[in-house]
Amino acid sequence: MQLERRLKRRHFLVLLGMTLVWIGLIARLWWIQLGAPHRFTKRGIDLVKNAVKQRQQSIMLHSGRGDIRDRNGYAFTGEEHRALILFPLARGSLEGTDGLARVAEVVSQPKERLAEIMEKAKAPLFLRKDDGRLVVITERQAEQINALAIPGIVALAVTERYRQEEVAKHVIGFINQNPDLVQSLYPDEWESGKMNADSTIGASGLERSFDRFLQGVEPSILSYYVDGQGKPLRGLDIRYSKQDNEYYPLSLTTTLDVSIQRSMERIADEVGLKQGSIVVLDAQTGDVRSMVSRPIYDQTRVDVTTDYWKNRAAKQLPPGSIFKTVVAAAALAEGVVLPTDRFTCTGEYGKYHFSCWKKDGHGSVTMEEAYAQSCNIAFAQIANRVGGEKLEEYARRLGLSEQVGHVTSHLFKLDGFKQVDGEERGAIFSQGVSRQDEGVLIQTAIGQRDVRVTPLQAANMVVSILRGGQPLQVRLVHEINYRNGQAFYQFPMQTLPVQGIDYVTANKLRKMMRKVVTDGTGLALSGAPWEVAGKTGTAQTGGDNQSLNHLWFIGYAPFDQPRYAICVVAENQPSWGKNQATEMFRRAVDELADQTIQSSQPHAGNSPE
Repeated sequence: MQLERRLKRRHFLVLLGMTLVWIGLIARLWWIQLGAPHRFTKRGIDLVKNAVKQRQQSIMLHSGRGDIRDRNGYAFTGEEHRALILFPLARGSLEGTDGLARVAEVVSQPKERLAEIMEKAKAPLFLRKDDGRLVVITERQAEQINALAIPGIVALAVTERYRQEEVAKHVIGFINQNPDLVQSLYPDEWESGKMNADSTIGASGLERSFDRFLQGVEPSILSYYVDGQGKPLRGLDIRYSKQDNEYYPLSLTTTLDVSIQRSMERIADEVGLKQGSIVVLDAQTGDVRSMVSRPIYDQTRVDVTTDYWKNRAAKQLPPGSIFKTVVAAAALAEGVVLPTDRFTCTGEYGKYHFSCWKKDGHGSVTMEEAYAQSCNIAFAQIANRVGGEKLEEYARRLGLSEQVGHVTSHLFKLDGFKQVDGEERGAIFSQGVSRQDEGVLIQTAIGQRDVRVTPLQAANMVVSILRGGQPLQVRLVHEINYRNGQAFYQFPMQTLPVQGIDYVTANKLRKMMRKVVTDGTGLALSGAPWEVAGKTGTAQTGGDNQSLNHLWFIGYAPFDQPRYAICVVAENQPSWGKNQATEMFRRAVDELADQTIQSSQPHAGNSPE
């Protein structure tokens, strides 16, 4: 009797355990099927989408993101073209037919090439040339291809986000999939399921800083639903999802000028710039007209383990002798040195192993002459008179200790919104370094030791001098627009929250910068089509190879009526051979002058009789 009770109890417990397991499995299945099919696991996996994907072959025809345009409306982020779209499922439809030959004839491509592409295809693709560019077809060709009615081969309008031959890639940036970043930047959208692990977001450049505005609507996708053998399912063979909204996605109108951007990038490549940057700002507004960074990278295949995709115009570097502009500003504004005061340069300072670039020295020179000749010894003496605290103060007044990109205190859900992605601040002294140490001070005077400046800051310093001493915030985007062209938000011109320098000092600096070109280290620029003014700079890299330098040139043109402030930097250059920075600056001025002359000429038919 007791044994029978034990057996019944054991059977009951086993049955109870099995029942609980079944209840748990049923509950789990309910949760998977109904409770969280779109938000499965902490990774936010969409089970519904993944299930559909197993029976779906899809290709994106438009990302759904808003465009990024230059100030005249040119779109950096793609142009709509008609293209031939090939699905792997078409292989079955083409067996025993001459369909592929007819398609090849329409698009003027060898049949063998199309056959090879179809055989190797594992996912839907666009027909491309050998260099990776899209094979663009006409409207008539598209009609002929679609009239063939071959399942898996269609011709439609396609907009690729990025073009291989496009310019301003570092400014525009790129997009990618990053679930962790999506979850941190868009917690509400992640929680609601509007964004998930498959969502693409801006990873750099304007794509990142303006990502919330560019996100827009769902992408336009062409899909075929297939069976287990990859053949189209009857009644469900093709779907084309296309968003049509009058107001979204939003687009950006930048301050860039695509013609200037193209010419500056061409100059960088012709000179052979391997690493460095060119920044061209409007001399009156401080707006970016061109921003070039090298090395170049492919926006469609980004290797994030390298720094090729980073915008070097916003990264800090030792500025070398262009920092003498700050030393001169502090000395003149504080009245400790007059432009005509004389200094003696014998080539050696006497201690700290500090010397001038000119081995035998410059002899007796005025401050103006020392600036034009970039005399290290004279500026070491001037810096001693000024003092470290004042050097730091005037660097800040000229915007070299601040991020100079445009900032909006509150833009919808975003506080402290910054236009320039990844911009670094710059620095004058490292933390804890004495401003009274003479050895530190004289190295700081020539833009070495702890001094770091971005090319964007350096170009903006020139704008500050041209505008009478007050630094501006640099605009890269002028306006956010609705899809119909109406303004969504406009970014006003803004000054940096610093005191600036006085007009008289700024005017003296302008004249000194002109003397650099007429009588100093910038003499090679004296034959430019515009009269120019500027300052050369050579900075030791601080790396293992002491024979490499960063070569700088900052300046503006024309001298009498400035239109552009320019900064060029050629990084890691040997100490011998042609100066890439001076060469790029000269070519930049030539190009800007030519474009200005061409734009001012009357159009054909409008000339006086």
